[in-house]
Amino acid sequence: MRNIMIMAAFLVGLGTLMAQLADRMSASPALASGVSRQAHVETPAPTGGRSLSIPRDVRGHFQTEGRIDGQRIGFMVDTGASVVALNEKSAARFGFRPGRSDYNATVSTANGTIKAARTRLAMVEVGGIVVRDVDAMVLPDEALSENLLGLSFLSKLKRFEYANGRLVLEQ
Repeated sequence: MRNIMIMAAFLVGLGTLMAQLADRMSASPALASGVSRQAHVETPAPTGGRSLSIPRDVRGHFQTEGRIDGQRIGFMVDTGASVVALNEKSAARFGFRPGRSDYNATVSTANGTIKAARTRLAMVEVGGIVVRDVDAMVLPDEALSENLLGLSFLSKLKRFEYANGRLVLEQ
């Protein structure tokens, strides 16, 4: 299992590198001529219907804002995460305060194996895309600095793909 996690982390890193290279290769002539591009934060913009296009941030990650049961929360989209993962601080804002005995699931992360508490979210919304009954895990704050929007949300979509430097979600 550890080898699988190491390989998965390697593949995620390789994918990020390849995406950055692809973006550089398809840069506009103005950028290719030496004009530097400044990093800036963009908010995801709905592209019509029930789809959302999320730009990469300066680290190469896909950050977005969503809602759990109507309350705002920040997510990093993580196609390598099996479920939506919340740190304890964020989970507490939504009324999820697992007791010590609730941490009975073993989770393998890039930082090692830890214990997590299972929960189910009634509704998760990102950019107008609404998914109900989403499996999630609560992890200790020291094990998870950012909330992750994982496959328990993404797999309920019609599609999600990387295209032109953006992650596109479609319901």
